[in-house]
Amino acid sequence: QVELVESGGGSVHTGGSLRLSCEVSAHIFDSGRLGWHRQAPGKEREGVAVVYSDDSTTYANSVKGRFTISQDRAKRMVYLQMYGLKPEDSGMYYCSAGSYGGVWFDYRSWPYLGQGTQVTVSS
Repeated sequence: QVELVESGGGSVHTGGSLRLSCEVSAHIFDSGRLGWHRQAPGKEREGVAVVYSDDSTTYANSVKGRFTISQDRAKRMVYLQMYGLKPEDSGMYYCSAGSYGGVWFDYRSWPYLGQGTQVTVSS
């Protein structure tokens, strides 16, 4: 059963924007939190943003003011709107859900992870 399906990745130039979408299976949508992580080649996977069931959000310092995470309960979707993209934002972006406990930016604290969508930002 595929529980998280990402879409919306692509290639843009510096300063461009993209909107990532993730369709979340019904049985995990209300698992307490939904998030996005990313991984660049040769680097550790890192947390980008998280939205909790009360709609509160937290962002990595590197994306604050440029990225916005949101959720649509009726559609069971979570989004990541990205503006002012930089080459260092490039990587595979993964949707995530649930919690094993632990800090949100550690992908190992998330029981459900999607297959990822590629974002490439060129200068």
